[in-house]
Amino acid sequence: MADPAAHAGGAAPTADTPAVELWRFYLYFLRLGTIGFGGPIALAGFMQRDLVEERGWISRQDYLDGLALAQLAPGPLAAQLAMYLGYVRAGAAGATVVALVFVLPSFLMVWAISVAYVRFGGLLWMQALFYGVGAAVIAIIARSAYKLTQLTLARSVVLWSIFAVMALTTAWAQREIILLFVAAGVLTAALAAWRAPRPSGSESQLNGLALLAVALPAGGPLLPSLPHVFWVFAKAGAFVFGSGLAIVPFLHGELVQTLGWLNDRQFLDAVAVAMITPGPVVITVAFIGYLVAGPAGMTFAALGVFLPVYLFVVVPAPYFRRHRTQPVIKGFVQGVSAAATGAIAGAAYVLATRALIDLWTAGIALATFLILARWKVSELWLIGAAGLVGLLTAGARA
Repeated sequence: MADPAAHAGGAAPTADTPAVELWRFYLYFLRLGTIGFGGPIALAGFMQRDLVEERGWISRQDYLDGLALAQLAPGPLAAQLAMYLGYVRAGAAGATVVALVFVLPSFLMVWAISVAYVRFGGLLWMQALFYGVGAAVIAIIARSAYKLTQLTLARSVVLWSIFAVMALTTAWAQREIILLFVAAGVLTAALAAWRAPRPSGSESQLNGLALLAVALPAGGPLLPSLPHVFWVFAKAGAFVFGSGLAIVPFLHGELVQTLGWLNDRQFLDAVAVAMITPGPVVITVAFIGYLVAGPAGMTFAALGVFLPVYLFVVVPAPYFRRHRTQPVIKGFVQGVSAAATGAIAGAAYVLATRALIDLWTAGIALATFLILARWKVSELWLIGAAGLVGLLTAGARA
């Protein structure tokens, strides 16, 4: 029986993955977009656990390829990884459907919150809620990072060294350094070429993987017209690498300091909205777009930030999958995957220093981590319980 992907753009899952109805595959991403809390690192961990380990719908190699491509290309990691896995199963059509169903739930939730925010003039309750939610999220991220080390590093001294360097530099710089991702890939690709020296044009392929970003000119009118809204967020989607959280400093500089569309309080509320809603963290752009230009503004903002992400996945995906078995390409992917895992661990540390501010938050994070390590409990329930603790203890902490 032919695989459905064969009729949808030429992509096909690897031979060691079972057949699955596409509607079930898409339904998984709709569910993940509806209840997938924890940010990009946790979402990537959920996909690995659910689709690779438990269901077997995606092979380990396809997952690692998607993770590597998501780190190489600009844009939020979780959304790119989801789109790539959609491409694996059903080509460009699969990537398109996954993108829509993954983003739609959080988009609708943010729309509702945006309406309430504008009507009632603030989100004071959200600060108390995020107090608990943020602590639980740190535990979810930490556990996801641990799981990824088991998946990507094995017992390789080189890969563990790359992991350590990336973790330390990310923690120190408080951001992902894209040149180190490329350097890690080049190092392991060179080692692979030395062990099996059959380049066959791999060098040019490697250069193509390392040059996925495009230069977009800056500038434009200061008034928040819809085309300008789209352009600002398209630049964010095209220039920000790695975790969706990396978009936060970019947007702060652009929207608060340069354009003056938001004040600091509004921007912080936008980040809080992104963290307490499921799905990709970059959905914060929809909240910002609503504040700037209403429902049309949030739509243009979301389209702007996700369109480059989609293109950076779908366009190189056939090329990436066709040449991934070559030693140099495989070595490059291994290095980038190890670097990505290290950057995730470093980012977890940075976020922990901001979210774990007292004994209450430390206790929530520790309890969440221990529960996840001991029992199979939905992160949704833990997020809800942590938010409730934040609300109930708000008076005592005031």
